[in-house]
Amino acid sequence: STVFRMADDMLSKLPPDYVPHQVRERINEMGALSSMNIFLKQEIDRMQRVISTVRSTLTDLKLAIEGTIIMSEKLREALDNIYDARVPPFWTRISWDSSTIGFWFTELVERNTQFDTWCFTGRPHVFWMTGFFNPQGFLTAMRQEVTRAHKGWALDQVVLNNEMTKYTKDDISAPPPEGVFVHGLFLDGAGWDRRNSRLVEPPAKVLSTPLPVIRIFAENQAPTSDGKTYECPIYKKPRRTDLTFIATVQLRHGTATDDKWIMRGVALLCDIK
Repeated sequence: STVFRMADDMLSKLPPDYVPHQVRERINEMGALSSMNIFLKQEIDRMQRVISTVRSTLTDLKLAIEGTIIMSEKLREALDNIYDARVPPFWTRISWDSSTIGFWFTELVERNTQFDTWCFTGRPHVFWMTGFFNPQGFLTAMRQEVTRAHKGWALDQVVLNNEMTKYTKDDISAPPPEGVFVHGLFLDGAGWDRRNSRLVEPPAKVLSTPLPVIRIFAENQAPTSDGKTYECPIYKKPRRTDLTFIATVQLRHGTATDDKWIMRGVALLCDIK
């Protein structure tokens, strides 16, 4: 059947399970008490849960279709959803929302590639924040890392700041001196002038604009505003709610005030699908 072939194809592309003692060894080598490495371990644990659930569901589904085991209600639900190219709800509950199972599975592989590379090859120079289960935790871990590097700084007084670059992720060959480089964000409701690094009117019929790499770092005092910046919220998904809100960044604009961009509801999205 169609579902059998889809299950077989997904199983062949599904990443291998993480071996706990190998992950533990690598985390210890990189620094077990580092806030960023603690965050990585938590993310890998959540990704392993997703991989295990997907492997178990697809393996059992193939056996049930062949008639080797009984088709349970849960497997019937998975079969119906996969046939309709939807993500089974019990997969979504432990992972992330997606419009189709194709987009969802591609994102699983891409997310896992970032975790696997970070753990076994080394810390990336530039991070794909969209690929984290808990992007707020990522930014908090970065704040803790910067705070510990400065004697006398207190975490509750340290605030996020950012700097726009003109680079794409392929241009980045080294990490920033402090903070993190982040790529993969999309500007919704405005265009971006790469030469002058500021908000502009969006081109006709263009709904979202990919942004260049952003450097996000932490400071011991709130950044001062000259009235030429817009405090732009970042959301995980196009559906803007408190549950999908991550943080805010400062984006420069060329208008007298930021009222225009506020009224338009300009925001950054991690995912536009």
